Amino acid sequence: MNARLHQRYREEIVPKLRDQFDYANPHQVPSVSKVVINIGMGEATQNSKLLDKAMEELTLITGQKPALRRAKKSVSNFRLREGQGIGAKVTLRGARMWEFLDRLFTVALPRVRDFGGVSERAFDGRGNYTLGIHDQTIFPEVDYDSVERVTGMNVTMVTTAATDAEGRALLGHLGVPFRQ
Repeated sequence: MNARLHQRYREEIVPKLRDQFDYANPHQVPSVSKVVINIGMGEATQNSKLLDKAMEELTLITGQKPALRRAKKSVSNFRLREGQGIGAKVTLRGARMWEFLDRLFTVALPRVRDFGGVSERAFDGRGNYTLGIHDQTIFPEVDYDSVERVTGMNVTMVTTAATDAEGRALLGHLGVPFRQ
């Protein structure tokens, strides 16, 4: 079974992008190759249970078990030791990626209080876009009453677009609510 957003991408968005950028070959049309969701928990140096709870919530949101990110170096000013867990990361591809993007654009982002759209300036120069989310409770999978601490996350959408203009057009057609 195909994801709803992926089917819309193939049937509606690919022809629009081919017309807009005059691609001769259908393989030139940019696509989303992966989505990386990252949570950094600096407070995990004092309380490791915060990181465990954040990993549980990230599992609920993405449907995939996150990888624990560990410190590479010890930093005494931050009370950080080498090998200590300080974050979690999930890389989504394929059907899970398309389902996550669909839920993010249609359900989660509209739940943000006073939401006026996302910035168009968060592209990296190669068509990839990073979105910062301040509150994990915008996802309906997370039970608001069981949240111990509000944590933010970064969502990076890696595309096959060569330029920011192509990436912006792709994500705009997919449903990213950019500010006007």
